[in-house]
Amino acid sequence: MKTVHIFTDGACSGNPGPGGWCAILRYNEKEKILSGGEAHTTNNRMELSAVMNSLKALKEPCNVELTSDSKYVIDSITKGWVYSWQKKNWKKSDGKMALNIDLWENLLPLLKFHNINFHWIKGHAGHPENEKCDQIAVTESQKFKI
Repeated sequence: MKTVHIFTDGACSGNPGPGGWCAILRYNEKEKILSGGEAHTTNNRMELSAVMNSLKALKEPCNVELTSDSKYVIDSITKGWVYSWQKKNWKKSDGKMALNIDLWENLLPLLKFHNINFHWIKGHAGHPENEKCDQIAVTESQKFKI
């Protein structure tokens, strides 16, 4: 299987408010940048959108090294929280409904399709790809400001 390196970030002004996301996909020397946004969203939705859209862009099963500054996304997956929410009909341990169910339902099959290693990095700490993703995500969010 091919090994693809993916870097993602999401941004939101207001939370909720206008938001944007970005993903950088790198395979060998090739690089592709994906981005988008929404007029009324949250930071966590944008972080999830970046991961989901980057994995959707891969046309075949891949080994993926995915780097994100989102504890929400990475911990929800690597600590198994999202699978527990799904088993409990999307209820969390406190009895409240999980958030972003629509995005999680789209993301979960992609997590099974690829072999993914998750890497958390501190945001705004000088990581080149994270900084680039952040700049693009912020630019995407600004397209929706009134």
